[in-house]
Amino acid sequence: MKLSREIPPEGTVRDWLAARARTGGTAIVFPESGGEIDWETLQEEAVGFGRVIAAHGATKGESVAIVAPNGRESVVALFGALAGGFRATMINLAAGRDAIAFALEHSEARFGYVHPDCRALFDEANRSGVTPVAPENRVEGKLHDTLPGDHALLMYTSGTTGRPKGVVHSHASLLAGGWTSAVAHDLSPDDRGFCVLPIYHINGLCVTLMGSLVSGGSLAMTSRFSASKFWQQASESRVTWFSVVPTIISHLLHGDAGPDAECRGRLRFGRSASSALATETQSAFEARFSVPIIETMGLTETAAQILSNPLP
Repeated sequence: MKLSREIPPEGTVRDWLAARARTGGTAIVFPESGGEIDWETLQEEAVGFGRVIAAHGATKGESVAIVAPNGRESVVALFGALAGGFRATMINLAAGRDAIAFALEHSEARFGYVHPDCRALFDEANRSGVTPVAPENRVEGKLHDTLPGDHALLMYTSGTTGRPKGVVHSHASLLAGGWTSAVAHDLSPDDRGFCVLPIYHINGLCVTLMGSLVSGGSLAMTSRFSASKFWQQASESRVTWFSVVPTIISHLLHGDAGPDAECRGRLRFGRSASSALATETQSAFEARFSVPIIETMGLTETAAQILSNPLP
């Protein structure tokens, strides 16, 4: 399956993951551990987890909670839920116990993947009786048939008032969300993005993860942003672009570290989203690091990007 610059991707996320597996190559590298996963292995493990969920009796389109930080496990769980025909429900780990409890209950999730590091938080918030499911417990459940319009993602936004609000996306809208970034930023199979934003937010999930899926590129992914390690990780992982928010740009600008010459030469751009980036901050960042910043705008409801400034 190839990316069209004129027409959003057709099919489902499962279709595109299978296509990437056939093409082969590295999908994601993990700078903190030094590990990596290729597209073929990711597809195999995702389908395996989808079968595990199905064997527990989860029905098509049912919410499957994912309580995990960025990492191999969360990516496999996400793609596993999508491959199985379920609705991945990404839980915001920073939302607090009550908001997490609300999301677990409101989503009507019966099953979920819970990372070991998140078990205490999950247990404290799990008032609705969600059953943790381990990917390694391989059983042969049947994957549900999926269509582009089927539910694929349920993500809760904090909003400005009241309880979190659930936003539902289909397979088609997730792929379109990745496509808008891939087209606007001219992403290709030669590109490697840097994902330091959590994939339980729409930016990390759609811009970097889905953007790389539809463009055929790869990713470097960290469990969290580190100002002191960012440039070293970017250099060692050989990334060509990154997606961040204005606060991260400010942290990097006022930090001591910077990119080496090879890293600067490889980086095509960084993109900023989430809130407005002050002009003086952008100018100072570009002057100091010689890395152009592309300001963008997006919403959870639109699968991330809706507007982007042009490439330099």
